[in-house]
Amino acid sequence: MSKTLIIAEAGVNHNGNLKLAKKLISVAKKMGADVIKFQIFKADKLTTAYTPKANYQRNSKFKNQFEMLKKLELSENDFSKLYEMCKRKKIEFSASFFNIDDLSLATKLNLKRIKIPSGEITNYPLLKKVGSLGKKIILSTGMSNLEEIRKAFDLIVRSGTKRKNISLLHCNTEYPTPLKDVNLRAIKKLRKIFKTEVGYSDHTVSIETPIAAIALGAKIVEKHFTLNRNLKGPDHQSSLTPKEFKNMVVSIRKTEKLIGIEDKFVSNSERKNIIKCRQYLVASKFILKNETLGNHNVYTKRTGTGGISPMRIPNLYGKKAKKNYKKDEKI
Repeated sequence: MSKTLIIAEAGVNHNGNLKLAKKLISVAKKMGADVIKFQIFKADKLTTAYTPKANYQRNSKFKNQFEMLKKLELSENDFSKLYEMCKRKKIEFSASFFNIDDLSLATKLNLKRIKIPSGEITNYPLLKKVGSLGKKIILSTGMSNLEEIRKAFDLIVRSGTKRKNISLLHCNTEYPTPLKDVNLRAIKKLRKIFKTEVGYSDHTVSIETPIAAIALGAKIVEKHFTLNRNLKGPDHQSSLTPKEFKNMVVSIRKTEKLIGIEDKFVSNSERKNIIKCRQYLVASKFILKNETLGNHNVYTKRTGTGGISPMRIPNLYGKKAKKNYKKDEKI
């Protein structure tokens, strides 16, 4: 199985603090993530001043989404510094974008891949512009049905992106996601319909969920992480701690080895056990030369050294013994 792309979703868990954002990069590298992803936005271009907070954001002290997001902004200069730090740390920098104005930074930083978050799957201007950039695109599918996904996917393709460069992420946009709503089988459905790479963006508080997603064919896993769940902010409580994230990475890498390929064959490690564990034909009692062989004098037992397979019984019974056989001697 190919290596799973593991994305450490820093999101806005830097709380608008550049120093904390840098710490998140260092920790993501130590956790074993392949990519660290931030969210790039300007609050005044993302929400009105009156938009209420989502249910999962209600534990924050802010009056509305605008006030909250304003405190979580980082500047273009900040993101440039974070990008350079990622280069030094040898971990890929990626970002979610929410409007076309901020996409200039994706070009300026020459990002390898761009994330379109679930809330923007109906954002026609953004989808069209991102599709024209010639980048790898990750399209998250939370809060959407198959028809909405199809329209977004087709628009990106028509705008200039090759199908093979679009990855879909199955996702449920509730923080944390109730286990009954995870529906991991959607991963197989998306892969069957869109014939492209499919991954999973996880908002549960467990590490078992993304591991199960890998077993169902997810090629990307995205998971929020935080330095401390008690920090103030909308996403900290539904994020993994560094220790939990590291355990998830280790489990995913083990799962990749477990899954293997869609074939059934004798592995190298078990091949040596065939002659030790299978039964072969032996004499169940003393057999004279030229005596007719049958179930009255032939039995199956483990010999430890191989012999004639019991599957050849139909061709053997009724034939004459070519020599004398002692009890338990291989035929």
